[in-house]
Amino acid sequence: MHMIRDVPSEWIERAAQASGLEAELSRRGFLKLSVCALSGLALLGLGDAFGANAPLVILDNAKGVILADPTRCVGCQRCELACTEFNDGRAQPSLSRIKIARAVNFGPGGPTGGDAMHGDWGDGLIVQGVCRQCPHPVPCATACPQNAIKDDPQTGARVVDPAACVGCRLCQRACPWDMLSFDEQAGVATKCFLCHGRPKCVEACPAAALRYVPWRDLTRDGGMLRSGLSAPSPENAKACLDCHVPAGKTAVK
Repeated sequence: MHMIRDVPSEWIERAAQASGLEAELSRRGFLKLSVCALSGLALLGLGDAFGANAPLVILDNAKGVILADPTRCVGCQRCELACTEFNDGRAQPSLSRIKIARAVNFGPGGPTGGDAMHGDWGDGLIVQGVCRQCPHPVPCATACPQNAIKDDPQTGARVVDPAACVGCRLCQRACPWDMLSFDEQAGVATKCFLCHGRPKCVEACPAAALRYVPWRDLTRDGGMLRSGLSAPSPENAKACLDCHVPAGKTAVK
């Protein structure tokens, strides 16, 4: 298992106190923080702790987004190969930022979908998994304790800075659509950054099942794969207080 590098002890302690895990934390205990879904700043009680001097940080929307058409997808997975060959220099679909393999057999819901199953064992529909380039607050970026997920200057897409990523995988846990990958070889998370405005998956698709279009909010389209809740770092929690006020509190200007 990949070792976590340089995670601030203060962040671990503050997150532990907020979640009730105040005992000494091993790496296993630290990762447990991402599994124990914290249902928001109200439960953390951070409003009282930080007061009204929190900075307001808003991430601009990306310029574009990949739009997937499941009715056209033939499940060839060429998009996954194109993604990893361009970004990683190797053909490794498990690292792909677009997810096809997990939906080929049973669809995103897995083999328990019954009559509603997609994929080869269901109605034949292959539902592609694409990064939705979430608007603010961006779940993966908010969960990162190192602020390693930033805006790509060309596209505005959120991209993981491998030099800053410590491999804690909190961003993976935070994404409601499970769209981040983890490079075990490099020990860092990876995500779609739209290939600097020319997505290779779109170019490689032989069925025109993928399109690169101007950004639109896709976060309400389709169901989430999981709750996607995670413990934000104290610094990120501060930045949220101006517009995301804990329940029962009023913003102080």
